[in-house]
Amino acid sequence: MLTRVLIVEDDVRIADLHRRFTERVAGCNVVGIAHRLDDARDMVLALEPHLILLDLYFPEGPGTDLLREIRSRDLEIDVILITAAREMGPLKEALRGGVFDYLIKPVTAERFHECLTKFCAYRERLRGGNAIEQHDVDTLLHPAASRACPSNCLPKGIDGLTLAKVRAVFENQADASGRSAEDVAELIGISRSTSRRYLEYLISEGTLYADVVYGSVGRPERRYFSR
Repeated sequence: MLTRVLIVEDDVRIADLHRRFTERVAGCNVVGIAHRLDDARDMVLALEPHLILLDLYFPEGPGTDLLREIRSRDLEIDVILITAAREMGPLKEALRGGVFDYLIKPVTAERFHECLTKFCAYRERLRGGNAIEQHDVDTLLHPAASRACPSNCLPKGIDGLTLAKVRAVFENQADASGRSAEDVAELIGISRSTSRRYLEYLISEGTLYADVVYGSVGRPERRYFSR
């Protein structure tokens, strides 16, 4: 599922850096860059992004003005606020506005990648039209706490013992090339589809992240990495 990202940042160099960071995240596509809030308002309506990477300070006003407009219109758009501000006030306002995350500049590539990967996993889990359980809510709202969830609250189709084996594959991983679903399947003796289900679950709880790696013949492969 492709995530459409709009970058709203008045500094051209930082906007381009965030564009390059975003394009490294599998499943993310930058659909536009706005350097002014007025341009951002037009792009929100024209491009219909799923996610806005929003700076806080602009010459014409604060980025939280745009956040409030999005919420008042009940648009299905999530916002990650990116700012150099270290005061508590903007953070409180951002939290009241329901931002997905709050990043403080300068943002490291690793933190940026982690944030967008979690957002993509979050969107994927929200796609399901089935009834939800408490664990699903905890995973969406409190991803760190959900890692400690006991086996009896795991979602249907996820077995605690098998999950522990999949975790162990990455705990014992010595190289940085990641693992494919096929690699994990062969290592612990499960099917590829089962392996993929467990790997995607570990992404949803924030233990792993995935990236598309191109081999020597240019064929893309989804590989999984430990955080």
